[in-house]
Amino acid sequence: MAHYTRWDDFLVAEHEMIERAMAVLKSNLEKIDEAVKTPLQMQRAIDFLLEFGDKIHNTKEEKFLFPLMGQKGLPVEGGPIGVMLMEHDAERKLLQKMMHELPSLVEATTTGRHKFAAGGFEYLTIRAEHIWKENDVLYPMGRKVISEEENSTLLQEFKNLDQQTYGDAARQHYEQMLAEVEKDSEAKKRLIRNLSYEQIDAIMETLPFEVTFVDAEDTVAYFNKLDKTKLFPRTRSVIGRKVEKCHPEKSVDMVNEIVSGFKDRSMDHAEFWIDFRGDKILIRYYPVYSEADDYMGVLEVTQAIGAIQKIEGEKRLIY
Repeated sequence: MAHYTRWDDFLVAEHEMIERAMAVLKSNLEKIDEAVKTPLQMQRAIDFLLEFGDKIHNTKEEKFLFPLMGQKGLPVEGGPIGVMLMEHDAERKLLQKMMHELPSLVEATTTGRHKFAAGGFEYLTIRAEHIWKENDVLYPMGRKVISEEENSTLLQEFKNLDQQTYGDAARQHYEQMLAEVEKDSEAKKRLIRNLSYEQIDAIMETLPFEVTFVDAEDTVAYFNKLDKTKLFPRTRSVIGRKVEKCHPEKSVDMVNEIVSGFKDRSMDHAEFWIDFRGDKILIRYYPVYSEADDYMGVLEVTQAIGAIQKIEGEKRLIY
């Protein structure tokens, strides 16, 4: 989290961690009669939501963010902050109740187990709505009144709480806790798993730029807009060809240098821009790594940016 320079970005990133644990809990609650036979994963999820979600994340808001927003004129009693505080308390009580009941759940009746699950779903509903309210309502309110100096102070206070609780390696500790929660989980950690192949294909074809993927064997494996007008026309015969065969001879050395840099982690991107057919073309290359951090290939993104370069002022969705 050290790379975050905004208090709200920091807290939103923590929300994502919380939601990942929520997804694991939800997966277990949906199959509660099976989950109680091996309850360790559910226990870890509840523990993470209590230890990190409540005692770490919520404390940052209650101890630092909410009081500062109160000083800036936003009412702490009642109003959005008051609602957040009530929901923190409701979430905490539901999680504590679940943690207390979990050890005896394997011996409970079917009715008892489903009652436990209902309490869990109540927590998930409250927490999900709570996160939405903070991300989309409360934090935007905070952005309007919190100064840059106060932003720096908030970030430091957040990091100090982490350090005081779990030492200098606090963030690694949280990530390890979350990794244990998600281990062997059927929860959809990656949102793309919610999409069908047809939806993914339609999305890729809708993107306002051209994408090419070269795999770990330096072979062209994919490009979008197959049957559409492209900046640099190509056909499916390019699939399966080595990447150096797809570039002019003069640029092959540079292409190989980029690929090598991505493989040995000495480069994290490369970009070039050219004038072409009356437009400015931006060509960017990014390394692609798996969740296990293995090198998977190179993503090439090509975009006409002449019109973008001419943009001035603002055009807002909401005024």
